[in-house]
Amino acid sequence: MPRDGVAQTTRQGEHGTAPTGAGTCLSVSEMELFAAVGRERAMAEGERLFRRGDPGRLMYVLLEGRVDLDFGNDLALKRLGPGEFFGELGLLIGDHTRGADARAATPGRLLELGPEGFERLVERDPAAIARFLRRVISRVVLNEQDLIRQLRRRNQDLETALENLYATTHQLNQTEELIRIDELTGLYNRRGLTLHLQECRRLGLRGSMGLLLVDCDRFKQINDDHGHLVGDRVLQNIAGILRSVAGPDDVPCRLGGDEFCLLVAARAAEDVVRYTEFVLGTTRNLMRMQQAVPTICPVSVGACLVDLAEDWNDWYARADAALYQAKRSGGNCAYWMDGGVLAID
Repeated sequence: MPRDGVAQTTRQGEHGTAPTGAGTCLSVSEMELFAAVGRERAMAEGERLFRRGDPGRLMYVLLEGRVDLDFGNDLALKRLGPGEFFGELGLLIGDHTRGADARAATPGRLLELGPEGFERLVERDPAAIARFLRRVISRVVLNEQDLIRQLRRRNQDLETALENLYATTHQLNQTEELIRIDELTGLYNRRGLTLHLQECRRLGLRGSMGLLLVDCDRFKQINDDHGHLVGDRVLQNIAGILRSVAGPDDVPCRLGGDEFCLLVAARAAEDVVRYTEFVLGTTRNLMRMQQAVPTICPVSVGACLVDLAEDWNDWYARADAALYQAKRSGGNCAYWMDGGVLAID
């Protein structure tokens, strides 16, 4: 049964029913990414790259030349050309066995990519690889299901492959979530906030919102005096305050280090002020109950109204200017930025 990543719509011919390719080419950006870590090598005409039933741990990308995949079972050969990839299930499924014979039909060049190279791809651009894997997995699952309908059989090897694919899909979903989430606090990280804003714009959402930049005051002193574990607990408690005030349409985020932000649904400055009052009031109340080992720290807040049609950098610049004034005033306070005019909140 074909299981090496070739799209399998069908055509009828004198040699029987055969898979035909669709979606097997890498995009230009994907090709550049794979080329950065793959091992390029030449292939000779007639060279056998792998046999059906062989264990597989390599994925291949054709740079030049042609490769024929022979799935047996009276299925016609499938010929691949430059830019197409095959054998990727060797990277996704443990103890994978090849579902086809692969032979070079012409001289050419190809990229070989093994597990270590794939890990480097994930480190380089996890979002791009997550999209690539989702496309590959969806394609393979659909292809397998189509072959089941056509050949009217399901063997144990196919069932095992599908189970592994479902497990891989689950792991992919977890990986995509980790791309968006800050591991320490469980809030969105900067990438997660960016993806959220992109999704809002893709859906055509418009209107004003409020942005709060929240920065911990004298946080370095906590790390220096009590160690990073205590500092981490303080950051988690700040995150808890932002999470508790956030509504269903609000987005709390850790931008990095001891800097947080809260993107809130707001029509007017008064709506944003309520959030700043809650954040400041809660931290101040907790500071009054502080023990010898700190669990919270004072914060400075810079706030402004924003429009989803505007650029994030413009939002950040306005809120950051207000935050700067709060810091200059000694911290533990909030400033409001409105049209370039600063006023103590």
